[in-house]
Amino acid sequence: MHERLRTPRLAAAAALGFLLLNYPLLALFDSPARVLGVPLQLAYLFTAWALLIVLVALIVRRPR
Repeated sequence: MHERLRTPRLAAAAALGFLLLNYPLLALFDSPARVLGVPLQLAYLFTAWALLIVLVALIVRRPR
């Protein structure tokens, strides 16, 4: 990936992370439901966090 594309993509990933981990979306998952024994909100948080880590890794990886 070209260096000039990396910065805007990282900024977009940061904005996505801000939206995913902020109150309005967190409130949607605040329920007593469980996913594999884990509270739904906690499962959402860890899934969104892992998604962001994978997204940033894909953005910053170096081409072979």
